[in-house]
Amino acid sequence: MSVLVVGVSHKTAPVAVLEELALTPEGVTKLVSEVAAIEHVSEATAIATCNRIEVYAEVDRFHGSVEEVSRLLCERSGMATSDITSELLPHLYVHYDDGAVSHLFHVAAGLDSMVVGEGQILGQTRDALRVGQELGTVGPALNSLFQQALRVGKRSHAETDIDRAAPSMVSAALEHAVAVVGSIEGARVVVVGAGAMASLAVSTASRRGAAEITVVNRTEGNAQRLADEYAARSLPLDSLGEALRTADVVISCTGATGVVIDAAELAAGRGDTLRPLAVLDLALPHDIDPAVADLPGVSLIDLRFLADSLRDSDAGREVSGVREIVAEEIAAFASARRQASVTPTVVALRTMATGVVDAEVERLLTRLPDLDETVRAELLQTVRRVADKLLHQPTVRVKQLADTDGAVSYAAALAELFALDPDAVTAVTRPVIAEERA
Repeated sequence: MSVLVVGVSHKTAPVAVLEELALTPEGVTKLVSEVAAIEHVSEATAIATCNRIEVYAEVDRFHGSVEEVSRLLCERSGMATSDITSELLPHLYVHYDDGAVSHLFHVAAGLDSMVVGEGQILGQTRDALRVGQELGTVGPALNSLFQQALRVGKRSHAETDIDRAAPSMVSAALEHAVAVVGSIEGARVVVVGAGAMASLAVSTASRRGAAEITVVNRTEGNAQRLADEYAARSLPLDSLGEALRTADVVISCTGATGVVIDAAELAAGRGDTLRPLAVLDLALPHDIDPAVADLPGVSLIDLRFLADSLRDSDAGREVSGVREIVAEEIAAFASARRQASVTPTVVALRTMATGVVDAEVERLLTRLPDLDETVRAELLQTVRRVADKLLHQPTVRVKQLADTDGAVSYAAALAELFALDPDAVTAVTRPVIAEERA
């Protein structure tokens, strides 16, 4: 079995394509369930963010699996069938086995993010694991992989200063806003939305000394809770025009499926003023009508703009440090997988040896019925020790050899040399899978 990744991200597709692929939580659940139902797939989950959608699957064959996963991902986009090949397939990427492990570790560490090193992806990776666990589509393979990926992400943030070297998307967007309106300190900021990204926007604006922060949301209670946390004010969505009238910076990140702020509404709210206004659209699909960029004094900063401006950025030494951690963890994970691959064969060999010892001792004891129990026990223990010592070095060595590069299957060689029953080797893994899923 091997891990397959099929996905699309800000690195391979324009924002317009990513918007077509944006999934609700229910959409993610349905996609994962459909992938798990594919014939050659045994485990599945997906990482879904505003910048990427990636399906992770444990498969028993590459061809067939990759086609089916790609098809389901395309169908989730909502594109017409005739448009899928031309518009989406060129942007998909595929990683397999060790390549899939490497990709996930880079993602969890923030090295594949639009803003290198941003920490939100770690929580989104954790969400992917949770979704798969709740659906029962994540088993021992993906559970082990994702747990290790989370460890890689935590190490990256704990052992380097990547957090400071690469700010969050909100911080990066606000840096561009400063060029439009001047310092955020003393500015009037309007945040549209009340989710995780909106919370980050409010906290960042507050930390940078905004004079007034207004939280606007369709659900007024959610807006009030977020506003209360940062001594801000809240307004219902139908009062958005009022908030826009005096704003210096507007940050929209609602996750809605349609435009939240259109050009006409913004123009009406601003009236005749030419005061500079920075409008940050951090939503996918986009919240703000692109036509607002044509209004006098208004500067639109959206995901497309951020992608272009951040593509070539590098956090320098800290990024190098994270890359070293990721490389180390990839090597360790691959080593553990290679050594684990021979474990069922080793267990089957020792089980066979135990069976042979027990049978031969039993045969001997039937011929020596007068032996007392102490001698019988000592005899059995001695013969078992002999078998263990004879098998110890070969089994240790086969694990060491399995951890070397090359095409030789030492587990297969061991099974062939000792004529192990293939069904006995396979059966060793079954209790482990059942136990880990419990």
